[in-house]
Amino acid sequence: MEGISLIVIVVIVAITLLSALLKRYRRCPSDKILVIYGKTGRGSARCIHGGGAFVWPVVQDYAYLSLTPISIEANLTNALSRQNIRVDVPCRFTVGISTEDDSMNNAAERLLGLTATDIQDMARDILFGQLRLVIASMSIEELNSDRDKFQDNIKKNVEIELKKIGLKLINVNVTDIKDESGYIEALGKEAAAKAINEAKVSVAREEKLGEIGKAEAVRDTRIQTSKANAEAIQGENSAKVEIANSDAARREKEAEAQRKAVAAEKVAEAKALEEAYAAQQEAENARAERERASQKANVLVPQEIEKQRKIIEAEAEAEQKRVNAKGEADAIFAKMEAEAKGYFEVLTKQAQGYDKMIQAAGGDATKAYTLLLLEKLPDLVKTQVDAIKGIQIDKVTVWDNGAGAGDGKTSTAGFLSGLFKSVPPLAELFDQAGMSLPEYLARKKSENDELTAGTDSEG
Repeated sequence: MEGISLIVIVVIVAITLLSALLKRYRRCPSDKILVIYGKTGRGSARCIHGGGAFVWPVVQDYAYLSLTPISIEANLTNALSRQNIRVDVPCRFTVGISTEDDSMNNAAERLLGLTATDIQDMARDILFGQLRLVIASMSIEELNSDRDKFQDNIKKNVEIELKKIGLKLINVNVTDIKDESGYIEALGKEAAAKAINEAKVSVAREEKLGEIGKAEAVRDTRIQTSKANAEAIQGENSAKVEIANSDAARREKEAEAQRKAVAAEKVAEAKALEEAYAAQQEAENARAERERASQKANVLVPQEIEKQRKIIEAEAEAEQKRVNAKGEADAIFAKMEAEAKGYFEVLTKQAQGYDKMIQAAGGDATKAYTLLLLEKLPDLVKTQVDAIKGIQIDKVTVWDNGAGAGDGKTSTAGFLSGLFKSVPPLAELFDQAGMSLPEYLARKKSENDELTAGTDSEG
């Protein structure tokens, strides 16, 4: 019994393990890609489209990528063509995840876990960039008339970039292309005018053929009638003069009719040629308008861009000058303010010094004034000395006969006395400065003068 129980337990465990393993087998639907990631032995992921695979527990896991096509509206505006003309190109792209081996691995690495909106935004950025490159390599005529070439260029450029993220281009639909200069509209008008002119020429040609056929029918009828009349005349032996006269009149009328038919034919041909020439002239006028529009786009647009660039440069230069001028003005103001503060400090210190000097003189401003004067007296004396210090006297020749003047002095003594008197006296210097000498200096000067005068009188 114990052996049977052990066998039953082993069978139950085996069935349980087999059931768990079978649940790890994943089948891939046809509209999805099975991505097995983890330890796969084949890079970062293993991609399977169709069929199924076993996903090991613990070391592996799985996810699905949807193959449902994604529609992306890419209305490109203001794109530059090869002729530097801006165009608006509304497009709608249909993309989807590719089932190629390399593309599936790229999709697993870059798109796994993203929503359809995230994938759509990523693809739209790629489409806008490649669409601008394609438009820049083509002219307006190629974009407007050769749509197959335009779409082929889009596919070649876009598919390469989309493949890098695992997508492929399913379809591209380009609607009406417009430009801001009206160049495409001018091309349409030219084509319409050309078709109308060709139709007018065809109508004129058919009318000419109809007139010619009508004239030929009239001619054949008259020929047959003439033959019948001729046969009848040949059988008429009794109608001689009258028949001859009638025959002459008939022939005259036939000639006139023939002339009118030929004239009508020539008039119809001339009218057809005139209409053809008029249609050709209209076509040439339309072509000239198109050439003028092209020249305008090639010449005026670059000039307008250059004009805007120069205006921006001038405004930037003016702004730079204003900034520099403001900086210089701030620097000058700061310098003047610093100098004013310096002068203020000097004057403040001088005032404080004068105030302390007056306090030291016992509050007597006159004594303080005398102290300042005594302090500056060496400088004043030096100024008097410097007044004649720079006089260069090379040679002085005095012709003196020894005779005295009225004051008892000789000519030589008078010259030297006048020379020293030319130096400003100390009292006059003080007077010019708005000051006066102290009393003891002035008193000594007066006493000296009196003493000198007494000596002179005694002599």
